[in-house]
Amino acid sequence: QVHLVESGGGLVQAGGSLRLSCAASGRTFSSYGMAWFRQAPGKEREFVATITWSGSSTYYADSVKGRFTISRDNPKNTVYLQMNSLKPEDTAVYYCAATLRQLRVAVRNYDYWGQGTQVTVSS
Repeated sequence: QVHLVESGGGLVQAGGSLRLSCAASGRTFSSYGMAWFRQAPGKEREFVATITWSGSSTYYADSVKGRFTISRDNPKNTVYLQMNSLKPEDTAVYYCAATLRQLRVAVRNYDYWGQGTQVTVSS
């Protein structure tokens, strides 16, 4: 069982930056592939970025590639999402998720989810 808690969301102007954090409980955090998803009002939840259990490999949605960076600190049981050059279309609730699989992009592949943190980008 993994319990996930996101933080770091907020209101930022277009072109600004935010760093999201996801703190995980449990001693097996390093066994899980981790990911960030987001969901805007009236839209389906969509994949943003994922990272392998070791942190050696990452994969990004085209819409965020070059602007967002996912990373993890296994001793701290934490995964991060550094978001730069933010755009109004990045506005959404951002969710952290965990899976025993690696580099998956589909919602159905993730077993554990956080409660989400709101990111709002003003134009």
